[in-house]
Amino acid sequence: MRSLQGRPGNSTTTNGLLEGEKMKLRLTTALAATLFTGTLLMAADSSMTGWISDSQCGVKGANEKAGECTTKCVKEHGAKYVFVNDADKKVYVVDAQDKVADHAGHHVTVKGTVEGDTLKLASIDMAGK
Repeated sequence: MRSLQGRPGNSTTTNGLLEGEKMKLRLTTALAATLFTGTLLMAADSSMTGWISDSQCGVKGANEKAGECTTKCVKEHGAKYVFVNDADKKVYVVDAQDKVADHAGHHVTVKGTVEGDTLKLASIDMAGK
């Protein structure tokens, strides 16, 4: 009996899988990897406590007396609202500027993910004393 492998029109590979089955296996593996990565990213939401300041003052504006100044810098001077982390004094630009506007100069707890120097905000609440 002669082998049909390698002949035009034959859809088997050297390991006996059909090309279509091999493609399905690749697609299933890629889909599983994508879902796994998404799960890890969702689990990466963190909670941090700190101050809402502005990008011009940064750490210097991370106090309860800076609320009016922070709002003025954002509205009149083109600054952005930032979050200053209590733990390491790192400054993050907040992606959802509208969600933090009412918290200028407040000590808050935020939940979200950090991507570089940007905080992708999921929630914001006043910090407990």
